[in-house]
Amino acid sequence: FQPRLEVMWAMKAYNHAEVYFNLISSVDPKFLKLTKLDDKIYSSFRESFRDLDVKLLDADELKSDEAKERWRPFCNQFEGLVEDFNYGTLLRLDCQKDYTEDNTIFATRVQFFAIEIARNREGHNNTVFQGVEGVSAAAHALSLPAEAYGND
Repeated sequence: FQPRLEVMWAMKAYNHAEVYFNLISSVDPKFLKLTKLDDKIYSSFRESFRDLDVKLLDADELKSDEAKERWRPFCNQFEGLVEDFNYGTLLRLDCQKDYTEDNTIFATRVQFFAIEIARNREGHNNTVFQGVEGVSAAAHALSLPAEAYGND
């Protein structure tokens, strides 16, 4: 029973990552709105993590004991506001690359939103949109509306 749940969760997390990557590959990321609370998430994120380099993350910036203590109050403020705010989500470490085993870590959904909203607004996901890092022509041809991603 437990292994089946883990496989289902992993498939859902992978599908979420795939849809998101296709979205930023086909729509200019600076125009994306991932949630109804993008402005609040972004301003609170940059207040709390002013110097965090979202372009190239170090896993310790999310996973170390010290990092968890810093992230906890940030994440908890969105409980009840962001659906499944603490749900496990796949996050790319290097935003100029695709989801691969070496470039992916698990993060909470609100961490994913905070980092990806920052990447979109600060221009770091432009490389993916412009196709510099091996994005297929099919992904560029795909035109997903933001609603397909699941606006909260």
